[in-house]
Amino acid sequence: MGANRVTTEGESSGFAIHPMDQFVIKPLFGGTDIYWYTVTNMTLWMAIAVLCITGLLVLGTRRRAIIPSRTQSVAEMIYGFIYNMVEEVTGHDGVKYFPYVMTLFLFILFANLLGLVPTSFTTTSHFAVTVTLALMVFLGVTILGFIRNGIGFLGMFWVSSAPLALRPILAVIELISYFVRPVSHSIRLAGNLMAGHAVIKVIAGFATLAVASPVVVGAVAAIYGLELLVAVVQAYVFTILTCVYLRDAVGGAHH
Repeated sequence: MGANRVTTEGESSGFAIHPMDQFVIKPLFGGTDIYWYTVTNMTLWMAIAVLCITGLLVLGTRRRAIIPSRTQSVAEMIYGFIYNMVEEVTGHDGVKYFPYVMTLFLFILFANLLGLVPTSFTTTSHFAVTVTLALMVFLGVTILGFIRNGIGFLGMFWVSSAPLALRPILAVIELISYFVRPVSHSIRLAGNLMAGHAVIKVIAGFATLAVASPVVVGAVAAIYGLELLVAVVQAYVFTILTCVYLRDAVGGAHH
């Protein structure tokens, strides 16, 4: 009874903080039931991310001006950055997979940045999205590894530089770490974004206290700037790890 009274009083005073409400998936056109074909707020913001990518790469570069516009300059800068990353990490043989890596980076980047827009929805804070992206990379790299190297792809798990007695043990460890890749790949991205957005919501909730408002505004602004950096860094980390995994497949990496 006492707990209920405290909760009610807190909600009536406008001080109730529910940081996880921003991650709830809701049908876009009413109702409560969600099926595989239901259009939700997540669907909307994923579509907006795709439209932003299209606007940047297609509309922004359609003129191909010698003196590029700002949009064309940004598109060319991102293109060159990701192309150099793929070439440096995977080697010349991995450049043919650049379009996929570029698409992956841009989707995660725009999804992360759009999540910082007030009243928006952060699609990459959900494991359903990040796990799907990570599994696409994991399965694609594994299949590609066997296609290019055959059974020799399994050689990456055999640490030939280690003493013979330790090689079977290390092989098991390497195999486990390989299958953990999609888990760590997805949790790192979703966990960082979810935690940051929840912290912003909690601190912003204290803005209702007049005395603390200036401090709260400053704290939210600082964390918001940090989250902006995190959005870019996490897209980069996800992409460069993809390149590292791709290198194992196209290069037939062996220890």
